[in-house]
Amino acid sequence: MTKVTAQLSVSVDGFYAGPLFEGDGNWMDSAESAGFFRVTRWATEVSAWRERQGFTGGVHDTNSQVIAETFEAAGAYVMGRRMADGGEVPWGDEPPFRAPVFVVTHRPRERLLRQGGTSFTFVTDGVASAVEQARAVAGGKNVAVAGGGSLVRQVLKAGLLDELELHVVPVVLGTGLRVFDADLDLADKEAIELTPTRVIHTPEVTHIRYAVNGRAPLVLDDRGSSGGPTVTR
Repeated sequence: MTKVTAQLSVSVDGFYAGPLFEGDGNWMDSAESAGFFRVTRWATEVSAWRERQGFTGGVHDTNSQVIAETFEAAGAYVMGRRMADGGEVPWGDEPPFRAPVFVVTHRPRERLLRQGGTSFTFVTDGVASAVEQARAVAGGKNVAVAGGGSLVRQVLKAGLLDELELHVVPVVLGTGLRVFDADLDLADKEAIELTPTRVIHTPEVTHIRYAVNGRAPLVLDDRGSSGGPTVTR
């Protein structure tokens, strides 16, 4: 059964990159990129990621297995325009996706065909349409929301996300781009409930997978006034 999934590397305090880079100059020299490269370092050092980028070497360990599993599970991708623009040149003629990619954008563009099975379709009628088109060609595999974080929030906000995996890196960035922000439009007494389904710990990163249960009201419990269960020893 096709699921809509997302996965992001984040700092302990919830940032997936440094402060937004909005000026002229080289993004690679920005604070945004410095934070991003820190929280994704665990991935770029492993063999499964490097192989997909056309590089050699890398460590074959638990983290590499997580990366390989993520690529294998995806039958199609949904991506934000900023990520697509930033990756088009570095990804080259054979991008790492090896599957159809649907780019959410306001700017129409002809479909791009690349080697290795990757194509880029530019969707101008919203994130729900992009997810629907990706689901139609995923072949029973997952639709992976590749990012960035703003797009993940849009999919979560729309109630379209089935599974979320956070790769929590043991670093505090202090400021930057948050995975979860106020633009989820949650009411004052409302939350999006998650259920942890898998936790894998390594020295570099902790992988936490959640099933997304959807929106639910925040209800005050009885603070123990009803007594609760009695524990006998």
